[in-house]
Amino acid sequence: MLKFTCCDAVQQFSRSGQAQVLRGITRGYERECLRVDAHGKLATTPHPQALGSKLTHPWITTDYSEALLEFITPPSQDPEFPLKFLTDIHRFSARQIDGEFLWAGSMPCLLGDDKDIPIADYGKSNAAKFKYTYREGLGLRYGRQMQTIAGAHYNWSLPDEFWPLLKTCCAASGPDHEFISARYFGLIRNFLRYGWLIPYLFGASPAICQSFLQGRKSDLQELVPGTLYGPYATSLRMSDLGYQNRAQANLHVSFNSLAEYTQALDAAIRTPDPFYEEIGVRDGDHWKQLNANLLQIENEFYAGIRPKRIGKLGERPAKALQKYGVEYVEVRLFDLNPFVDIGITPEQGTFADVLLMMCLFRDSPPISSREQSENDENKRRVVNRGRQPDLHLLVHNREQPFRPMAHELFDDMQPFAEMLDAAYGGSRYTTTLQSLRTRIDNPDLTPSARVLAGAREHGGFFKYAMHLSRQHTQNLQAQALNTADMAKFVASVETSLLEHQQLEAQDKGSFEDFVANYYA
Repeated sequence: MLKFTCCDAVQQFSRSGQAQVLRGITRGYERECLRVDAHGKLATTPHPQALGSKLTHPWITTDYSEALLEFITPPSQDPEFPLKFLTDIHRFSARQIDGEFLWAGSMPCLLGDDKDIPIADYGKSNAAKFKYTYREGLGLRYGRQMQTIAGAHYNWSLPDEFWPLLKTCCAASGPDHEFISARYFGLIRNFLRYGWLIPYLFGASPAICQSFLQGRKSDLQELVPGTLYGPYATSLRMSDLGYQNRAQANLHVSFNSLAEYTQALDAAIRTPDPFYEEIGVRDGDHWKQLNANLLQIENEFYAGIRPKRIGKLGERPAKALQKYGVEYVEVRLFDLNPFVDIGITPEQGTFADVLLMMCLFRDSPPISSREQSENDENKRRVVNRGRQPDLHLLVHNREQPFRPMAHELFDDMQPFAEMLDAAYGGSRYTTTLQSLRTRIDNPDLTPSARVLAGAREHGGFFKYAMHLSRQHTQNLQAQALNTADMAKFVASVETSLLEHQQLEAQDKGSFEDFVANYYA
């Protein structure tokens, strides 16, 4: 029986009049994407100046590597806007990478030695050096190959007008910001319980190019020479092979409350680690990492979902959360969809909206260490063998068949799809849920199965991904922006370059003091 923290609230927000407040949900995307050369190797060229300054441009930057683009959409309450704006970013950017291509998949292209993967260079200012040093530290700690993996993040928040209504319905007391943060953390805990649905439904990285392993052994099988795969894998990006930080296994960051979460992160950036101390922080004037502690900064902590708050005075993430509470959540489990040119399909956000609403309203007790191990194991099973016909997951230490569990969650999500349809009109949410449900009993419909089928047909993962990358990039280059949108992007580039120059001209003080002030 589905349990809600406030049963009446589900009925209240399902009425068309009250549901209208949900039209204020704010969304945004971040899409990472490698640049590759004509041969499918990681691009060694600098970030194109025609894309602006990666330090100051609001929409076009880089993640870890100079070749790893990151496209960011402004937050919007219009559900159609994020993907439309993301499409425009792609159309503009594709025309600025002469002779190169946007890599279609989450798992990287042909990689050379670790040392040959270029770290993003943000310039000469202290802020730029901070970003570079942090990335150099990541490379020393975890290897640069892991940092070439790309994904899509979905940023999501409920409107200010929603919370007083929910608080009244739940007869809750105390400061509003504490109530809001507590409910967001309840959402996050439930997402940790049920988020394995996302890699099953949308995972698209069941195979890798053998060059990614750099000679390391794995349990993967050979699909064709040069391609390794998991026969039932959905998202190797989310497996131990991908962007997982096993070195952080002993951090024990709790999501049971905002206080526990921020205290754990604050302790981690101040607790020395023997291995990182052995690496050293500085070699003369050269900084190798920001510190020798468990984490250099809070963002180094990897999680499938994170609470976020933009600081009003430039505070560190944990400090901003402590002072002001949770502003939005960042969902980080989505692989890139290699079948579409922008890497993200509309159904991903539509499904995430429904799942997050269910996670918000559903009862969410604290997660014990035992349950956390169970949640981790369930995600591990789904990403490594989610399409296995006899797959079982753990529920209270008992093995349960995957498919009935998945169907039960879809049943539980149905009222929230109807709630969102009542808010926006039409049947997009219920129709999308109905369509995605067919993937439970027919795993061949999942993106991961389709990627494997394409890799077999084209003679391997690399050849197939390269085929899609060429196709998508050329399609984007053929889609001209209208005059107004083109002018907007050109102006944004010029503004970012000017802001970059001003930042470097105004920069004062030593880098050592800059780092010390960050941790103060």
